[in-house]
Amino acid sequence: MTNKKPPSAKPVTVVPAGRPDNPFLDAELYGRMRDYTERDAAFSKEIKAIGERGAGKKSTDAREAPSLKVLRVGVKKGLALHEMFARIVSGVESGLWEPWLAQFGFDLAGVNYSKTGARNARLALDLSLGSKATAYFANAGIANWRSLAAEDCVQVQIHKPTETAPAKAYAIFYLDAPAAA
Repeated sequence: MTNKKPPSAKPVTVVPAGRPDNPFLDAELYGRMRDYTERDAAFSKEIKAIGERGAGKKSTDAREAPSLKVLRVGVKKGLALHEMFARIVSGVESGLWEPWLAQFGFDLAGVNYSKTGARNARLALDLSLGSKATAYFANAGIANWRSLAAEDCVQVQIHKPTETAPAKAYAIFYLDAPAAA
């Protein structure tokens, strides 16, 4: 007798104690929900679930995070994102980093511009409805990319809407993370 699961059995997601479940990590459930929920309402529900669960810290380096694979191979102005990440880490062409990253939905939240040593860059991936990253993930058929990115990132930042600004949400990743003290 074997302990194999039947092929139709769904994988069970184990949630660490203290972290609420994010149902939007299940792409199938996300797809069904999007069939009957308006876009803005679906976005609000997903951001709420991300905020309650927090950052997963599974793969905090943007060069390796599985959730960012679609973006890393994306090309703008003849250069793939993974190549720009390498240039940031090596410290070359620093004047191009911020505007170029913006094409993929990233803000350069902090970086060491010194010519020597680690960059210690912090990248903020825009998770908002109008994020430029949305097009890349939509073309790849990944609708729940925000939840997947939140599982990999080191920190989630959510800014509630105000009278003058819409809601904003960011997944923070590192490049060349600072050494632990």
